[in-house]
Amino acid sequence: MLDSNCLYVKDENGNEKKFIILFTFDSDETKKQYVVYQDPDGDLSDVFASIYDDQGNLYPIQSDEEWDMVEEVINTFVEDEEDA
Repeated sequence: MLDSNCLYVKDENGNEKKFIILFTFDSDETKKQYVVYQDPDGDLSDVFASIYDDQGNLYPIQSDEEWDMVEEVINTFVEDEEDA
């Protein structure tokens, strides 16, 4: 589930974990929506990404090509943040 700046994921035991959304983006190439997020209690260098739908459901990124595209967007975001 997504809200304005957080998302909540249930683990295999049904426990809900809160993550901080760094940013979202749409890909014209894949026609999918992506969310990039971090665990506020974890290592801040760890960044996660998933596909999401209009209902806020999360789906894993499956292909290496898709991961390459998402990593490129994340790297651009990091560079822009460093330059700001």
